[in-house]
Amino acid sequence: MQELIQALILGIVQGATEFIPVSSSGHLVIVPWLFGWDPSPLLFDTILHWGTLTAIIIVFWRDFWRIFTATVGSLFRRSLADPDARLGWYIVIGTIPAAVLGLFFKDFFENLVMSETAGPLAAGFFLLVTASLLIGSELIARNMTVGRMLDEIKLGDAVFIGMAQAFDLFPGVSRSGSTIAAGLVRRIRRDEAARFSFFLGAPTFLGAGLLQLGDALATDSSEVVAMAPELIVGFLAAAITGVIAIRFLLNYLRNHSLYPFAIYCIIVGLSVIGLNLAGY
Repeated sequence: MQELIQALILGIVQGATEFIPVSSSGHLVIVPWLFGWDPSPLLFDTILHWGTLTAIIIVFWRDFWRIFTATVGSLFRRSLADPDARLGWYIVIGTIPAAVLGLFFKDFFENLVMSETAGPLAAGFFLLVTASLLIGSELIARNMTVGRMLDEIKLGDAVFIGMAQAFDLFPGVSRSGSTIAAGLVRRIRRDEAARFSFFLGAPTFLGAGLLQLGDALATDSSEVVAMAPELIVGFLAAAITGVIAIRFLLNYLRNHSLYPFAIYCIIVGLSVIGLNLAGY
């Protein structure tokens, strides 16, 4: 029963913090550390990320279908006149930096996250980095009266936001926070920057999940059967919470800033660093 409760809590944490810009990777390090839980198996983390991928698909499946058909059609027409086709290729391009960095430095980042000593301290520090990104982007964009929409983004925007997404590999740097902040710096509307952030998340979660699943099954394929109840609970919790978090954030960002999330990251980051240095 305890394992199911842990799976439920971690699923909720993943679903909420993956999309709300406060770092899911950081919270998945901090929460087990605070409660004294053992680090989650790689397979469980993979399933949680697929839960959030499912949330993105549930909310945006019509957009994805429109973008996919337009992108495929652009190959036959040899034209990028359709804004949805351009957006599809920008999603592909924006995914590349994180994919390359994750491929070459996967072991380094996994060891950092799994470390019982360095992990929480790193998560606390990088939460402060996330806060700095959110505050900095708001200061840069404070004089922006009308931001650009998604059909107005350019190749340079996709590359810049994609590079920002790569920093999510550090525990405590929010993927949604860094990409939304990058979108603001490029003068894209907050809610539109969030939409592009979520679109970028889909191929990122899928690719990383397949890679992690291969590693997990190569280690012990029987783990899937043994952990089936926890995997199902974690997946459903992440997916349901993720849908709620996506819809909340899109509505919130239409009229509000990122400052409250930055303040939260500062409070949690400093608290974790203080507890860690105090020997908690």
